[in-house]
Amino acid sequence: MQIKACSENDIGDMIKVSTKSYAEHYSYLWHDGGKNYVASNFNYKKFHEEMLNPNCVFFSIQDALRPVGLIKLNIDSATDKFTAALALELERIYLIKDASGRGFGKGAMTFVVNFAKAKSKKIVWLKAMDSSPAVEFYKKSGFVITGETNLNYPQIRAGFQRMFLMQLTL
Repeated sequence: MQIKACSENDIGDMIKVSTKSYAEHYSYLWHDGGKNYVASNFNYKKFHEEMLNPNCVFFSIQDALRPVGLIKLNIDSATDKFTAALALELERIYLIKDASGRGFGKGAMTFVVNFAKAKSKKIVWLKAMDSSPAVEFYKKSGFVITGETNLNYPQIRAGFQRMFLMQLTL
């Protein structure tokens, strides 16, 4: 496993990995299988705009130089009692299905924690769909549920709007 910072040259791979992973893990949430969400969030223009934000950084998770996952971090991102200077948001950690269960998630989480510590963060936080198996992975990684929120997208299925807010104290 290798994790490398993404540049504009990687956007094509970022789109492929995000689209594939999202379809494999989250299509059940949506009436349209997530097509609208994917089209809105995993395109060249959106990734390019996010990369221009100095607070946002992407990393490619690779298996023998083949991208199998993507990490998106918001470096200074306040939550609850923690200021932006003390908190880092793990906005996305996506793995394609054939990379799941092979240690890539654990390796990526170690990378995120080390990145946060290098930035002198005290907390890493994220949002996870309450119906996602990822919640158990995050709990095993030391995250605790600290609250809830709801998604308000028009295509989301009833009963699947709830997300957990989770935090890992460093």
